[in-house]
Amino acid sequence: MPSDQARSLPRTSASYPAERAAALAGVPRSTLYYWARTELVSPSVSFNKIKRWSYADLLVLRLVDWLRKDKPRGDEERDLPRASMAQIRRELARAEELGERLMDTGFTVEVDPAGRLHFGTVAEKWIELGGGRRQYEAGALDLIRPFEMHVGVVGPDLVRPGNTLRIVPGKLSGEPHVEATRIQTQAIGALDARGLDPVSILELYPDLGVENVTAAITLEHRLAQNLNEAA
Repeated sequence: MPSDQARSLPRTSASYPAERAAALAGVPRSTLYYWARTELVSPSVSFNKIKRWSYADLLVLRLVDWLRKDKPRGDEERDLPRASMAQIRRELARAEELGERLMDTGFTVEVDPAGRLHFGTVAEKWIELGGGRRQYEAGALDLIRPFEMHVGVVGPDLVRPGNTLRIVPGKLSGEPHVEATRIQTQAIGALDARGLDPVSILELYPDLGVENVTAAITLEHRLAQNLNEAA
C-alpha cells in the first residue's frame, strides 16, 4: 500500500516507469524499488504492479539521494531534511505544476546542506517558510540541472536535457522530446539501437535535422549508461 503522502498527491500527466525514472533521476533501480518498498519515496502516480513515478518524484529522488550522501567536512550529516517527506513533496510538486513555464522562467529547485529547499526564477530565489512566507536568498545544489549522482551516473537536466531537447511535465507524459515537436527521444533511440545511422533516421524524420537526431541519440545513450553504471 502506498503511504498517505503518496495517496494525497494529485495525479499528473508526467508518468515514468521504473527504468525511465531511475535513468532520469540518476538513482539506481535497486534503490528506486527499495525506497518504494519501504515507502521512503513512494511512486505517486501508480503504486500498483506497474509502478510509475511523477516529475516531482524525480526531484524527490534526487533530493533524498543527495541528502543521504556524506557531506563535506563542516556540514551536519542528516539522513533526511528537517522538513517531512510530505512537505518536500508539496513543495517540489510546484515544479511539476509549472509545466511549460519551466522553460520560460528558468525555474530552479536547490537544496542546501541543511536540507532547506530553495526555489527560484531568473528574477529571484526564495526559501518557503510556511504560512505563505518566503525568505529570499541563494541556494546550493540545483536539483533540476545535471550533476553526477554516483560515479559514472550523471542525471540529465530535467528541463533541457539537450540543446534542442525539452522535458515538460504536461507534455508527452513528461518524456524528453525534440523541441517544438511531439517526437520523443526514446523513438529515435530505439531506431539507433536497431542499427540505423543518423542519415537513415533522418529519412524517417526529414524535418528534424542532424542536430536534433544527434542530441536525441546522445541523451538516450547517457540514460542507458546511467542504468548500466548504477546496476
